[in-house]
Amino acid sequence: MNKLAIIIVNYKGWQALEECLSSLEAIVSEEVLIEVIIVDNCSNDGNFEVFKKKFHQFTFILNSGNNGFANGCNVGAAKASADYLLFLNPDTKVEKQNLESFFKAYKEHQNEIAILSCLQIDENGKRYKQHNLLPKFLTYFGLPRAFYKVVFKNKIATSFQENSNFFYPEWITGAVVLISKNWFDKVSGWNEDFWMYMEDVDLCKRVADANGKIAVYKQATIFHKHGGASRINIKTKALTKTEVIISKHVYIRNNFSKITGFFLHIRLIFGVILEKLVLTVF
Repeated sequence: MNKLAIIIVNYKGWQALEECLSSLEAIVSEEVLIEVIIVDNCSNDGNFEVFKKKFHQFTFILNSGNNGFANGCNVGAAKASADYLLFLNPDTKVEKQNLESFFKAYKEHQNEIAILSCLQIDENGKRYKQHNLLPKFLTYFGLPRAFYKVVFKNKIATSFQENSNFFYPEWITGAVVLISKNWFDKVSGWNEDFWMYMEDVDLCKRVADANGKIAVYKQATIFHKHGGASRINIKTKALTKTEVIISKHVYIRNNFSKITGFFLHIRLIFGVILEKLVLTVF
């Protein structure tokens, strides 16, 4: 039986995490042996010890501080004993049959697929759009990106309808990321330059640059409540919105030349200012 390490990074998202861990606790499988590792980014609210006792069969790690999602993932991966790593958001819930088929699909295709995700649905049963494009100079953000998506809308729709169990976006969300330990080590794990957001884009780009494929498996579905762990109150919601902007700047710095990056930084700054002005007017 193959072993799968499920790594979850938490920061004050205890309600969502409890539902996630309860769903994992209920999984008894003859197909996959799971070890669950929860890294708490120093929530410092008294719940860590409570959860550690309640879910005693899982491994809990108290991080040295609120060091970000990428750092928490790397801390959890370093403690994993499995050859396969599944990074999950705490606001997800997993069913046995979906986990088994998802893991089996990856094992059978790991020679061609480096990173695999699956379909995700929200609390309304609506499926998340996962046909993501890597940021390029003309399509990083704003109107050019929106126009690009419209132009290639039919192509994207066709790729999903193809007679295959997989489709191949350029990157997948960090909410559900299945990767082998070999590939994880090959690309040196998550990039801790990112505190939160864009680290999933960066990971996929580095895998693609190493000739690895990124795919989504269409025959398994995981529940994901968007923002259920990162936007639990006004303070954290404001913080996460700020981090989106910061992470875009970090991605520009890491993945574009100085000249190209300069223009992208300027576009991003003026784009944010324009957006705030328009919102203020309305």
